[in-house]
Amino acid sequence: MAFSTIEPEQSNNLLKNALLIATDMDGTLTQQGKFSATLLQAFEDLRAADILVLIVTGRSAGWVNALATYLPVAGAIAENGGLFYHAGGGLPVAITPISDLGKHRQELTQVYQHLQKEFPQIQESTDNRFRLTDWTFENHQLTLSQLERLQTMCSNLGWGFTYSSVQCHIKPASQDKAVGLLKVLQDYFPQCLPEQVITVGDSPNDASLFNREVFPLSVGVANILDYADELVHQPAYVTRAAEGEGFCELVEYLTVT
Repeated sequence: MAFSTIEPEQSNNLLKNALLIATDMDGTLTQQGKFSATLLQAFEDLRAADILVLIVTGRSAGWVNALATYLPVAGAIAENGGLFYHAGGGLPVAITPISDLGKHRQELTQVYQHLQKEFPQIQESTDNRFRLTDWTFENHQLTLSQLERLQTMCSNLGWGFTYSSVQCHIKPASQDKAVGLLKVLQDYFPQCLPEQVITVGDSPNDASLFNREVFPLSVGVANILDYADELVHQPAYVTRAAEGEGFCELVEYLTVT
């Protein structure tokens, strides 16, 4: 992969323009599936350094409402760019416009059932009932060729498809993290230009955040190496540590003087 390990002397370059960190959650902020006390302290360190944090996750609207309410962040984007929650929670702002939500959910159900005919082993995610814009099933024991086949099937039906280390997502074709983040930056954080935003992630559904033509300050935590051959875009930097420890490593570089 064409990226560099973050070194202390490089941190000055990252820090120079960083006003905001836009970060994935599962596998990026979590450590073995959990938030750590070290992560919460990292959020506080970023606040003290006047660096805003946005969570940009594939998790459901229901889950992300709670995140935006309880975590010390500036807001959170749910469902891979579908919805935005302001800090403090409340009703979501639709990034992907859906005129008829009931019809939309029915269509997603039909696509999922179509995929099940060829892949009867796939199982709906437990958080799917809390979703608005996309439909998810568990990413367990699916090979790369199977994931590529699922993507083709969705594309043939006019839908998008992506996956993370946790879930597979059936979604509107134009919906992705970068599109959602750019819209939120423009509408709610106009003081933060894309080149002043550090994007952080760990898996293929974060790939649009690694597009250096849009977000030159992109960072993959070390477990991104598990997907070295599957990324459309590659991060500019990678941390030495994996998962949440990698995120905290980045924060240390940004906040320690």
